[in-house]
Amino acid sequence: MMREEQKSLLSTSFEKNMQQIKQQTGKSTDLISREFCFGKEGIKAGFIYIDGMTDKEMVFRLIESIMIHMEAADLTTEQVQQQDVVTVCKQIAITVGDIQSVPDFQAVYKAILSGDTVILIEGCTQGVAVSTRGWEARGVGEPTAQTVVRGPQEGFTETLRTNTAMVRRKIKNPNLWLETKQIGQVTQTDVAMMYVKGIVADEVVDEVHRRLDQIDIDGILESAYIEELIQDRTYTPFPTVLNTERPDIVAAALLEGRVAIFVDGTPFVLLVPALFTQFLQSAEDYYHRSDFGLLRFLRYLSLLISMMAPSLYIAITTFHQEMLPTTLLISLASQREGIPFPAFVEALMMEITFELLREAGIRMPRAVGTSISIVGALVLGQAAVQAGLISPAMVIVVSITAISSFIFPSFDIGISVRMLRFILMGLAASFGLYGMIVGIIAIILHLCSLRSFGVPYMKPFSPFVLADQKDNLLRVPWQKMRTRPHLLNQKNIVRQKKRNP
Repeated sequence: MMREEQKSLLSTSFEKNMQQIKQQTGKSTDLISREFCFGKEGIKAGFIYIDGMTDKEMVFRLIESIMIHMEAADLTTEQVQQQDVVTVCKQIAITVGDIQSVPDFQAVYKAILSGDTVILIEGCTQGVAVSTRGWEARGVGEPTAQTVVRGPQEGFTETLRTNTAMVRRKIKNPNLWLETKQIGQVTQTDVAMMYVKGIVADEVVDEVHRRLDQIDIDGILESAYIEELIQDRTYTPFPTVLNTERPDIVAAALLEGRVAIFVDGTPFVLLVPALFTQFLQSAEDYYHRSDFGLLRFLRYLSLLISMMAPSLYIAITTFHQEMLPTTLLISLASQREGIPFPAFVEALMMEITFELLREAGIRMPRAVGTSISIVGALVLGQAAVQAGLISPAMVIVVSITAISSFIFPSFDIGISVRMLRFILMGLAASFGLYGMIVGIIAIILHLCSLRSFGVPYMKPFSPFVLADQKDNLLRVPWQKMRTRPHLLNQKNIVRQKKRNP
């Protein structure tokens, strides 16, 4: 019933329209309305807006313009009805903001709840929405989740237009297209798609449109809602959509042929297609001189350590002691003397304790969160060793694992590694190295089966693309990076002219 009322057309009675709007919004106290008369016959008119959603200076200028120009226009009711109300207002009354007609109540509600000011006039079956949007917003600051030593120190905010403008500052090209949708039956959240026409594959753009149009949900409060609803596969520990709060990363992705998805109300922008190698690449890789893959190699090594170190320790100390040198084996055996738990339970206790400390450090106030994480790890680890519950070697293994897990540029891939770590620990405790090998093979097969918007997730590893190895495990100097990734765009337009060394 409510939706039918919202879609009904406006009445020619000004008072009836105003009453309907106030009744539908529950006479909310932040709904501001004011009535006035103009013309020879004292035609009734009024404006309505939501306090806090509009720019007060623009609203005051709009009111001043209306009071001065429309009262001096000496229009009659017949003249107002014969002319297009939008044309009348644009010519003689409104000097601020963009304007458009609102033919029904649904358009009125959408306009005022988006920060616009709606003007209604007696005798007209349509109103006028004036763009007066302007609410309090957080200023542009340094990114908190993806910091760099060298590079731009600005991050996205919660305002959609601010975020899109930050990308346009970096790509001043008319082919940078932006399309906006409203998603969420109740929230009507603005979701924008941005891509570079002529670089992005048309199939990817069409697929993003299709998946966004299929979303049927009451509300979108963060980009994670969109990420989960458009991903290729739900039941996988690996993310297939990349999120970032850095405009430079978005600009670079657009130039490679990806699509960026902005969601109003969140500083995190989604990038698709997203490949596995992207989650181990940092923006800083491109701002320093080429190190030919040293830092990226360290990230891949950290990935293996973070995922496999505890399970490898469990497997060797439980089933394969003969693999260790005699001196090391005697040292580990002496450390474990008197430990009441098997290696698996020992590792599980330490890993769970570390995860608790990690979460506590994040949820606690920032002033004390870091102290709790560091002091908690030191105190608990030392106390556990002295109490004879944990061996010193296990503390070292868990510490190295924890340090390795902090190196990932993407927080999402860190969560995936943490999940798989416990699975590999269980396999190692049950079957030793054989269980680990089976688990690793299963993970690799699963990775190779994933796709992100039609693109194989493990490209350019599998299938192997030789031309894209220049920016994969290593980054060659800029003089050699003359083509865009083949895996995203078969057009392979020349990225830059070859420069003289």
